[in-house]
Amino acid sequence: DGSQQVPDADQRETELFLQARRHLPATVFDAGRWQAIVGPAMWPKVVYVLNRGGRFENHAEGYVGDRAAHPYAKLLNLYQEKTAGTIHAGTGEHYPGYARDVPIRDFTGRSTDALRQGHDLLLITHRTISQCKSRTITNPWLSPLMPENAILINPRDAASLGLRSGQRVKVTSATNPQGRWDLGAGAQTPMVGKLVATETVRPGVASFALGFGHWATGAGDVTIDGHVIRGEPRRAAGVHANAAMWTDPAVKNTCMFDPIGGSVSFYDTYVRLEPA
Repeated sequence: DGSQQVPDADQRETELFLQARRHLPATVFDAGRWQAIVGPAMWPKVVYVLNRGGRFENHAEGYVGDRAAHPYAKLLNLYQEKTAGTIHAGTGEHYPGYARDVPIRDFTGRSTDALRQGHDLLLITHRTISQCKSRTITNPWLSPLMPENAILINPRDAASLGLRSGQRVKVTSATNPQGRWDLGAGAQTPMVGKLVATETVRPGVASFALGFGHWATGAGDVTIDGHVIRGEPRRAAGVHANAAMWTDPAVKNTCMFDPIGGSVSFYDTYVRLEPA
């Protein structure tokens, strides 16, 4: 009803708005056309909202006591009959047809708590802006930005484990106690990387950036018709520790996976870090 209008953008803010968009073609941003559409009275308010990316209520006004000030207050029925009618092949039980918390289990429904024994760090992964997935290691101009990744843990964990930044450590888990990749044909590569203690990782967690620690993709020598194509050592720098992620204790040769969607679920893997 107009009783809660946003304030008008002042002249300085309007100039900022126009300057920030001066590089855009008229097909994308035409200030004169936009102002003509909304009218001169509403234009300063449009600028105010667009400069902020939207209109937002003050945080304090979002609650009444400890409850939401604007509850949906409608009944939601979330149920999927197709899912509920499907049987889990490993347990013989029907999948729930509604949203619920399901503890992490192996394919036969058994608890994975035993896999945690003696392994105190939850292993996760992250990405850096200079390396992503597997293909970017082929771009030589990216490596100088970050020549190798590291295994990141919190300083408190480093102190309790007697480890220090810069030290090389091996990643092991209950399903990969040797801490190595089995590449087939007798070839193996250890999951060994540099340790970095940092407050950017919460206690109890270990993380490594993906995209490093290659053994293929031009990282190693390849012989074709008797001709040796030399690999680039820089492509092998760092560590890739996905092989430490749990394999399903029941299926043996398959990672843990979401039983409904079938997607790979590298979650809840606990590892040990050992001096290499």
